[in-house]
Amino acid sequence: MEAFTSEVAFMAGAAGQAFIILMDPSRLMFLALGCIMGLVLGIVPGIGGLTGTAMLLPFTFAMDPYAAFALLLGLGSTTSTGDPIPAILFGVPGGAASAATVLDGHPMARRGEAGRALSAAYMSSLMGGIFGAALLAVSIPILRPVMLYLGSPELLAFSVLGISTVAVLSGNAPLRGIAAGCLGVMIAMIGTDPQTGTLRWTFGSLYLWDGLPLIPVLLGLFALPELCDLLIARTAISKPIDKKDIYKGQWQGVQDCFEHWWLIMRCSWIGGGIGSIPGISAAVVDWLAYGHALKTEKGAALTFGKGDVRGVIASESANNAKEGGALVPTIAFGVPGSATMAILLGAFLIHGLVPGPDMLHKNLNITYAMVWSIALANILGAGLCYIFSPQFARLATLRYTLILPAVLGIVYIGAFEASRSWGDLFALFLFGVLGWVMKQNKWPRPPLVLGLVLGDSMERYLFISVERYGLTWMARPVVAVLFALAIYGLVRPFIADVRGHGGIRRMLTDFRMPVFEASQGFTLFMLAVVATMVAVALPWSFGAKIVPVTVGCVALFAISLSLFNDLCRKPATEDNPLPLIDGKMHMDLVSETMHLPMREILERAARFFGYLLAFMAVMAVIGLIPTIAVFVIVFMRLEGRERWPLVLTYAFVLVAGVTIVFDTFMALPWPTTLLGRWLPALKFIPSL
Repeated sequence: MEAFTSEVAFMAGAAGQAFIILMDPSRLMFLALGCIMGLVLGIVPGIGGLTGTAMLLPFTFAMDPYAAFALLLGLGSTTSTGDPIPAILFGVPGGAASAATVLDGHPMARRGEAGRALSAAYMSSLMGGIFGAALLAVSIPILRPVMLYLGSPELLAFSVLGISTVAVLSGNAPLRGIAAGCLGVMIAMIGTDPQTGTLRWTFGSLYLWDGLPLIPVLLGLFALPELCDLLIARTAISKPIDKKDIYKGQWQGVQDCFEHWWLIMRCSWIGGGIGSIPGISAAVVDWLAYGHALKTEKGAALTFGKGDVRGVIASESANNAKEGGALVPTIAFGVPGSATMAILLGAFLIHGLVPGPDMLHKNLNITYAMVWSIALANILGAGLCYIFSPQFARLATLRYTLILPAVLGIVYIGAFEASRSWGDLFALFLFGVLGWVMKQNKWPRPPLVLGLVLGDSMERYLFISVERYGLTWMARPVVAVLFALAIYGLVRPFIADVRGHGGIRRMLTDFRMPVFEASQGFTLFMLAVVATMVAVALPWSFGAKIVPVTVGCVALFAISLSLFNDLCRKPATEDNPLPLIDGKMHMDLVSETMHLPMREILERAARFFGYLLAFMAVMAVIGLIPTIAVFVIVFMRLEGRERWPLVLTYAFVLVAGVTIVFDTFMALPWPTTLLGRWLPALKFIPSL
């Protein structure tokens, strides 16, 4: 008991000393600078904290460790606070970890509750971030033996458990969700097979050798469809909002968070716990928390996906808590819990710090300074967001001709930063078309993202587990429990369906003669795509094809069964109602353009994607930044007949801002251009 008391006193003393050291004005200034940069990078879709952390790392050479980690962790912690701003206002996720926020945050903005949604996101991010910091503070000594126990079998089981949530994230279309999830897993396996070196589905493209980057796919699936619908509807995102209503909404968002404090605590546990497991991508944290809230919150099946503030709270609290969790393996073992933490290890080396026992004893002050940095960064970040929140909320009330050009230009910049290749821009376009068609046909997109994120790690850990343990790894206790939970998660929606239809016998008799509708054409397209991928995979070696072919067969079965249901299932009528089963809803954004004639929708969608193709064609000649200016002028004049002074001022301000922030300050590389090759003397122009 005495030893325990002495250890607690030692840790408390180190925590207090670290706080006093961090309160130095110069260190607080670096922390604030990191917070401001993190918020800016969070707002910009696709850039994220990874780029910012890498950019700031060289500037920490001359700093002491406390100031260096305050700067870096201030940026990393508040990127997640800025992420929900574009997600809520425009339906464009600021990063991979804020995609789930779109499902409820954007519908709230569309009905004039942007202030409430933003406020709930800030406060839940603050509470989740502080919880993540507290988790880091108390768990490093405790979790060390637990983390050492986790091997590839347990990491595989965690991945499978994450994949199993596609059943929840599929809402009232579990078969479509499973098919989309399987397609995501197959897309994740595009590239060079690490086991055999086989090139899988690369089709002779060097760009695909390393697989598809997540950011262009994510922006294509979620950002471009919302921008397309904005052009189709030709209205502002939200009706005009009175200033008093914005402040009232802000206060309501704070009240929502305190009312649902237990949901924030639970989702923070999910975020911190998943974030502390190396190899499990942070991009799935918000989906897992969202799925948990959907299953556990009262009445969630009726309101989630339609603008329920609890959906925003769940995803954002988990999103920020993961930062503290990701530091646990980084500090305790030198194993980065995320890509950002991998760069942070460079700061350890720069300042002569060795992750491991020394960080828990000799350098405990620095460890607790990191904890304080995360906690204070979340407070500063939330405070800054609240100050500017009224201005953010008003952005949703601007007409679409003012919103779309700027957002689309930033989306292109964010997508290109994935691997800095023209392939990123083609992937953005192709997945934009796919995402829009999926949204129109009510195919859930979240399962596809989840499969894409977890597919690669699932295959990798499977081969490592079999190689090291044979088949005995399946008998490990943690693996068995997680597999059982995964099976239950997949089977539960189908059991609920059987019960909802009054048993298997009644369910099997609830059919009719096949009736084909136009919407089933996309299902046939998905069937053809997966069948083609499976056919291409069959000649590969056993090690390269076993997982893709197995997943593909599951997808083919799910798509075929879904198509059969669509063709032959009797529609709901007053005499034969199809009951709303617990957890069943359309788990995705619903298009707001269904009131328009289909021909008009298709014509305007073709116009939007035509703009994208023209944007890329002009960019190939003169570069990205000049193309933004051209696009602004052409789009605003053709679509809205905006006045020339406004158009030219808008184009100048946008191009100047992009040049200063991304070209001068961040020194980002730009796509190669034909003009730059033909006239090398013009390469002094940004983006050429």
